[in-house]
Amino acid sequence: MSTLTVLTLVPNAGDRLGRCLESVAWADDLFCVVDPKTSDGSDEMARRYTSHVVTHEYVTAANQRNWAIPQITTEWTLVLDADEWVSEALADRIRIVVNDPQAKDGYEIRRLSYFFGKLIRHCGWHHDYNLRLFRTRKGRYLERRVHSKVVVDGSMGRIDEPMYHDTYRSFEEYFRTFERFTTWSAMDLYDAGRRAHALDLVLHPTLRFLKMYFLRQGFRDGMHGLVLCGLSAFHVFTKYAKLWNIERLAKSNASGKTPGIPGEKGHRR
Repeated sequence: MSTLTVLTLVPNAGDRLGRCLESVAWADDLFCVVDPKTSDGSDEMARRYTSHVVTHEYVTAANQRNWAIPQITTEWTLVLDADEWVSEALADRIRIVVNDPQAKDGYEIRRLSYFFGKLIRHCGWHHDYNLRLFRTRKGRYLERRVHSKVVVDGSMGRIDEPMYHDTYRSFEEYFRTFERFTTWSAMDLYDAGRRAHALDLVLHPTLRFLKMYFLRQGFRDGMHGLVLCGLSAFHVFTKYAKLWNIERLAKSNASGKTPGIPGEKGHRR
């Protein structure tokens, strides 16, 4: 019988972590990697569910996971964020997959997300698939600051039974993440050779809103959908504005290197 480890990064998430770990208590191992800056007791919460809790300096989520994956000894790994949880249907499906001799090497899993307490059924969020289940020795994350994806060396499949994601419950929570993620995204773009143009600040945010609100029928999610689509467009605008600012500062730097930007390190939440 194949074995499974659930890998979870632990930031300040004490109000969500219990539900996350409870949903995968059936797994062979729960491996929790704690950010040393965690201060809300999330590390103690993790220890209620598993003894496999370690602390490691957080740089990026990708770096943290790539540090942890080689230490996993089970054949399969399921990556689950502290604000996510597995449905009973998904738990049953995963158990079937990992014990199937004909299973693929990696699986994208459908994710359904809550925004300000409401399950979002449109805006494109209902077609959100994430590669989270894979054979441990065949998966590794791309080294990016934000939204890094695992790359699997092998065949791929898809699972429709859902996992759930409790995203933002308040504007304060949203903008704490917004500040970091827009900065990190801009830095990733700069490192990849991208430069901001006026059209990026006008066209990309507009297209994001139109796509989410009209094409992906975000209007059917009511005011929650409108606010989500508007914030998503503003996120895109801010990302490109910060990219422009990085380039501006770099040009004024005699060395021509990317200047240090506050907030590059820190919690995911």
